[in-house]
This record gives sequence, C-alpha cells and structure tokens, in this order.
Amino acid sequence: MSVTARERLIVALDLPRLSAAEAMVERLGDSVVFYKIGYQLLFDRGLPFAEALVRAGKQVFLDLKLHDIGNTVANGVAQAAGLGVSFLTVHGYPQTMRAAVEGRRGSGLRLLAVTVLTSYDDADLAAAGYATGVKDLAARRAEQAREIGMDGLVCSPEEAAGLRRLVGPDMALVTPGIRPSGAEAGDQKRVMTPTRAIAAGADYLVVGRPILDADDPRAAAEAILAEIAKAQGR
Repeated sequence: MSVTARERLIVALDLPRLSAAEAMVERLGDSVVFYKIGYQLLFDRGLPFAEALVRAGKQVFLDLKLHDIGNTVANGVAQAAGLGVSFLTVHGYPQTMRAAVEGRRGSGLRLLAVTVLTSYDDADLAAAGYATGVKDLAARRAEQAREIGMDGLVCSPEEAAGLRRLVGPDMALVTPGIRPSGAEAGDQKRVMTPTRAIAAGADYLVVGRPILDADDPRAAAEAILAEIAKAQGR
C-alpha cells in the first residue's frame, strides 16, 4: 500500500468543544491532512465540521465504532458515506461488518473493523466474559473482516505485525496508541513509537495527546512526520 508520510499521520481531535477543534486545525495548518473525529466532538456539531474539513481538502476518519442490528448499521453507514469522509469504524462482529459493507455499497468510504480496543488487555477481556486473550481475539476478527470485505483494521501496534502476516498487504492497518519516545502512555495499555509501528506493518498512525497537549502542536506534528518519513525511507 503506497501512502505518503503526511497521509499516514491521523490527528485525533479528541477535544471537548468544536471551537477548540477548529483552533487546533488552524494551528496545525498544512502540516496535517488527516483528522479523526470521535464521539466527544460528534456531539458538538462534529458532523458538519467533518463536512467542512472535507470541503477544505482534508481527509476525515469518523471513529464511531458502530455496532447495532444489521439494518440500523447499514443505514447509518450509507448516511456516513454521503459526508465524503475517508474512514469509518465499526466493531468487528461479523453481522455488523456485513451490514456495514452493504451500507457503503457504491461509495468510496473505507470501512475499518475494530478488533480489540487498545485500552483492553487480557484481564479486561476475561472480566467481560471472553474465553480468549487479546492476541487470539484480534486475529479471529481480522480473518473475519478480510473474508467479509472490510477495507482495514484498527488494532494496537503490538498486534500489527501478526495481523499483517494474517491479512496480507491489501488491508489497511490503523493503529492508535502511538506515543513518541518519552511520552506518557495515558490510558492506552498497548502503545508503540511511530518507527516501531511502521516497522510492524502499520499504514496509518493515530496520534492525539502528544500533539494536542504540546506547547507547539505544529512542531510536535512535524517531528512525528519526520520520524514517519525516516521509518518508511522517504
């Protein structure tokens, strides 16, 4: 998969208000071309903002992690496809993924399956009633996603190498939990540096707090871009 260094970086706009997100995009300028919008921003006019970003030439990743009955998911995905966004997440349950693939039919929307949330570890899965660990569950859901026709996976960078071997070169691997060297992990339990994540097979790196909380967000983003470019050899 040919993706430029600038396209690989997805900045997570995990901010409390639309005004803060707009200000951050302004500060980052042309250093960032891809943004993630999740629930927090969604409920403060996040969808019109997503459309505005698309009109401004940016790419948008709607991280909504859809999971519901099939008809509801299919109709929701069809609506999202009309926004012009690039990525949309759904949880990696087979019925949900099949409905999502049906809903995006005829559009350019790329669907990502969430394998296992990066805030979960084996103990969390056991507490939720799963009889398998993170690695095995992520692998099973990845195989199902490939068979169903999903475009990519959201996974921890720790699972990226194994999943890349499992699904081959055509599915996109999108990895949150990216922290530059020396940054705090926060509530992510499975984290990795940009260099290691790319070496493991990740295509897109989702970065939030290391950029949003920096004194100079643009400089922080450009430092990560430089690391990405070095890691991919261009």
